[in-house]
Formats: sequence, structure tokens, C-alpha cells
Amino acid sequence: MTLDSVPAYESDRVTGVGEHAVVVGASVAGLLTARVLADGFDRVTVVERDELPPEPVARDGAPQARQPHVLQEAGRAIIEDLFPGYGEDLRAEGGLIIDGATEFNFYDEGGYVADPPARMPLYAGSRPLLEYVVRDRLSAVDGVQLRDDSRVVDYRTRDDGDAVTGVDVRGNGSEEALAADLTVDATGRVSRTPTWLEEQGYAPPEVAEVTVDLAYSTTTVERDGDDRRAFWAPASPPHTRGGGALPIEDGRRQVLMHGVHGDEPPRDADEFRAFAETLQIPELAAILEDNELLSGEVDYYPFPSNRRRYYESLERFPDGLLVVGDAIASFNPIYGQGMSVAALHALVLHHTLADGGLGGLALAFFDDVEPIVDVAWLMAVGGDFQFPQTTGPKPRGTGLMGRYLSRLTRKAHTDEELAERFLRVIMMEKPPTTLFQPGVLWRVLRPVL
Repeated sequence: MTLDSVPAYESDRVTGVGEHAVVVGASVAGLLTARVLADGFDRVTVVERDELPPEPVARDGAPQARQPHVLQEAGRAIIEDLFPGYGEDLRAEGGLIIDGATEFNFYDEGGYVADPPARMPLYAGSRPLLEYVVRDRLSAVDGVQLRDDSRVVDYRTRDDGDAVTGVDVRGNGSEEALAADLTVDATGRVSRTPTWLEEQGYAPPEVAEVTVDLAYSTTTVERDGDDRRAFWAPASPPHTRGGGALPIEDGRRQVLMHGVHGDEPPRDADEFRAFAETLQIPELAAILEDNELLSGEVDYYPFPSNRRRYYESLERFPDGLLVVGDAIASFNPIYGQGMSVAALHALVLHHTLADGGLGGLALAFFDDVEPIVDVAWLMAVGGDFQFPQTTGPKPRGTGLMGRYLSRLTRKAHTDEELAERFLRVIMMEKPPTTLFQPGVLWRVLRPVL
């Protein structure tokens, strides 16, 4: 399931669900979930352990925010529906809207994918800016409160243990109970809900991990205001290293290097330049040669494995509790799916609430969101399993799919229509099944004369 197969957001579909909802975590998943819940609850409180800065800077609790982030079309379109005018607000804060068809240059399988014939709007800005504009728009929604520098220490439960009734929050040296009709865990990979479930006598979800041993490093350089180009050349066998560059606000560009399976990316400026010289494309080394590093610092972040918790397989789950975003599944960030999957989760929650309200919400939502997780998981771990060193449960058909996509990518170097089909799948706008339609199959498999 992708953007194309989920009905659009309709603000008036959800009304009168409850009095108060609490969202734990002011991640993009948490913020978008809070926006959806604000349609049906009188009050929504977002509880965040970090201090939320009044400007677009990285939070200490989100070190990955210092790395480049791409908002795929699925995320872009949903956020624009939830917050009309978001793109213009982003531009007003210095962000860019570039053409993903002509200004985003994607290199794989030994060449650049051709420029598609249709324009593909792509929001470009640092992760702190993308998140800040969402947070700013959310704070203006009636009934929504963002409570930062506050830590949720436990869920509150009904006497019989069958329902979560709120949270205990610690902040400013004191502890307070927040009653809620619905509590949402949007705390990401570090989610403690599985452990809590087991302690309460519930079966925790089964977990799958696919280990790719990724690490990536980023520095920021100056950018000519007229140069809006982005480059992306991910690690792809036999090459265990890759890199990219993304224009962001304030005349800057983020440049990223990454490596998998022990090929460590650089951690200082001199090594960063040397690493860039070894990549398959020369543009990143040229950018570093021609533009001054703004701080000389290199931000490093490791990501050992894709992780998926199979909440949809549970037969019993407490009422009044929900899990969203990376707390369900987190994917190799090199594929740029995270924010778009979070947006799709929020959109699915909107429809699940509209169809059934709070009764049996969690199990219904987990079932409804499973197809989205399936698609993102298959795309991410399918890419990772191109490397023989990758370990973990391998989805059936991954090898055949990988060989087909490899051929498709090579054909897309010169076939504009094929390139557009391919990129719309990568951007989670269209489902992967569109790459197997008869006309596409013929363009991919026909012999080269």
C-alpha cells in the first residue's frame, strides 16, 4: 500500500471521538498523528522529553536529524493535505521546492537514471527545518498542546489491566498524571511498549531484524543560491560505500557519505574529502573541492539494522493504547522512507478512526497499516539483501526481485518513461506492482538489439 492506494484525508470524517489524547514523542510521526487526532478529540497533548527549540535546530534526542532527510512524494502530499500551504511555509523559512525530475540526480547500476518527462515537486530542507514547520503549524491547531522537557515514566491502566487510561509524566522536578482516552507511542526504535506489554501479561510483538551494518556521516558546505542540484548514489554491490548531496536552507548543502558492512564512513573533514574521491560519481568530490565547509565538523550516525515489530499478529492488545511510526518498523535510512511511512501511518489512522472510532482501534489500525509496512520493508530489506553479508529473515522472492530491479534500473538510464515509473515507486507514490504491468515488463525484458 502506498499513497496511490490510500483515500485522501478529509478533515470532517472524524468528529467526537474523545475528550483527550496523549501522543508520546514529538517526532514527525508524533506530530502528524497529533494533527489527525485533533479532528476527533477536544484536546491533544504531545509529550516530548527533549526541550523543543523555538527555531529549526537539531534536538539532542534525535542525533539522526543532523543527517540529510528526503521527504518522498507520499509524505509531501499528505503533509500538504494535513497542513495546507506547508510548502509555502517551508519556503518562507528558507527551504526549497526543487524538481525531483530534473534537479535530483539518482545514480545506480553504473549510471544516472534519466530525467522523467513530468515534474516531481520535492521539498528540500534540513530535517530540523522540515520538522520545525510541522511543529509550528501543529501548535496553531485548536486544542493541541506541545509539552516539552517532560518524560513519560509509565502508562496508567484500568484496575483490570485491559486498558491504558493515560500516562505519568515527570517534568520540572515534579510528577503528574495525565488522563487520556487514547495514548499513542511515537517514541521510535527505542519504544518501551513491547517490554511494558510483557510486564502486564500481554504477548509482545515478534521482532524481525535485517542487519546491514550501515553508518553515515554528513558535513555542511556553502551553496551558490542558483545551484539547486541534488545527487544520490547509494551503496550498491559490489560497492559498499555511497554518498549524496542535498540543497537546504540558508544557501547551504548537506553532503553525506555512507558505508555498509564494515566500510566505515569518515569522521573528520580531511577523511571526508578523501572518501568522496573513491565514489562512483565525481560530483560530490567536486562540491567539497569548490565549496567551503561551514564548520569543519562531521556528524556521524550508525544504523545497524532494519527492525520490524509485528503488532498486526497480536490477538490481544490493551484498549486506549496505540503504536505508530518507527516504533512499529524502522528502515535503512539510505532509502529515505521514514517520514513518508510516518505520514502514511497518520493518514491510515485518520481512516481507521473514521470507520470504527476508539472501539478495537489498535488491532484494527495494525491490520490497516500492515500493507504500508510490507511495501516499505520489502523495498528496504530487498535492497539490503543485494549484499551477501546482509543477515536476517529474507522475504520470499527477494533475489528474483533484485535481479529484475537491477535490469529495470539499467534500462531507466535511457528510458524516460521507465525512469518515471521507477521513481514514483521509490517515492512511495505508486505501489511496486506497477513495475510489473505488461507494458513495463516489455520495456524491461525486451532484448537490446
